[in-house]
Amino acid sequence: MDSLALICTVALLGGGLYWFVCVLGPAEVKGKSAVNLSGGSITAEKVQDNYNQYWSFFRRPKEIEKTESVPDFVDTFYNLVTDIYEWGWGQSFHFSPSIPGKSDRDSTRLHEEMAVDLISVSPNQKILDVGCGVGGPMRAIAAHSRAKVVGITINEYQVNRAKLHNKKAGLDSLCDVVCGNFLQMPFEDDSFDGAYSIEATCHAPKLEEVYAEVYRVLKPGALYVSYEWVTTDKFNGDDAEHVEVIQGIERGDALPGLRSYADIAETARKVGFEVLREKDLALPPAQPWWTRLKMGRIAYWRNHIVVTVLAALGIAPKGTVDVHEMLVKTADYLSRGGDAGIFSPMYMILCRKPHGTSHEPSS
Repeated sequence: MDSLALICTVALLGGGLYWFVCVLGPAEVKGKSAVNLSGGSITAEKVQDNYNQYWSFFRRPKEIEKTESVPDFVDTFYNLVTDIYEWGWGQSFHFSPSIPGKSDRDSTRLHEEMAVDLISVSPNQKILDVGCGVGGPMRAIAAHSRAKVVGITINEYQVNRAKLHNKKAGLDSLCDVVCGNFLQMPFEDDSFDGAYSIEATCHAPKLEEVYAEVYRVLKPGALYVSYEWVTTDKFNGDDAEHVEVIQGIERGDALPGLRSYADIAETARKVGFEVLREKDLALPPAQPWWTRLKMGRIAYWRNHIVVTVLAALGIAPKGTVDVHEMLVKTADYLSRGGDAGIFSPMYMILCRKPHGTSHEPSS
């Protein structure tokens, strides 16, 4: 009887561990399992060193302000976090307002579809995804609009993941991905029928530089929509708690510095865009975007146990535990920013490149 009980206990624990690690895949669409966590393009033995290097940027804040330093800074971040994001969150690395009666996945898809609806493109037109990650939004947008989407990301590992997902989804004829810096895009002037960015341009050291590049590659009359990470009118720079929350978000998400919502439209106009509309999509009656973070706290700590065990067994690279812990802490800062109303990840701006203009921005 004791032997039988022992066997049953071992089987139960083994089965539970198998489900926990192997069956429990990404939050949205399976494509990355816990046992396959990696450091992206970073070799396993260098993950810890690169994590330490990432944090060293914050000990030299002037370095983050230099445009030439930011690509390496952001590339290192996404090598460290891409697998963890995809495993624990899904293939769309962004937020969306909660929609009553809709799953997180459906809410995310509708948020993405709204972006392409705003830029009014037709099937087979060519549009640009500025900072595409592993391509979750790209695939939703291509399937919805039947437009041809070209994505750009600084991270080569994300390019490979996106192309794999595009093929699996049967959308590789509509979706393409290029590895490159969105501050110096490898595209011809006046070559896209529309463009969008979803929580991506926050990584630019100067917003006007990426907006100017988007302006350059758009055809005259084409529309561009961006969902921006911003501090809101409730943010008080003299409030120590407000400052702590915003700095926590910046450090945990590889941001050179969050911008005020009031600066977005001015920057777009400065490079030549006509600003057609701007709105904080996080404001009521929209349901809180950070609810998903709060509801996922148990899952975060459950996943942290899994990562710790896998790292101890040598299955996950050394340093993965530190990276995951950083993301857990960042989720708390994001929730606090949402609760206080001082931060929004979805300040929407819709712009047009004027008709009858070349790629040259207005003075």
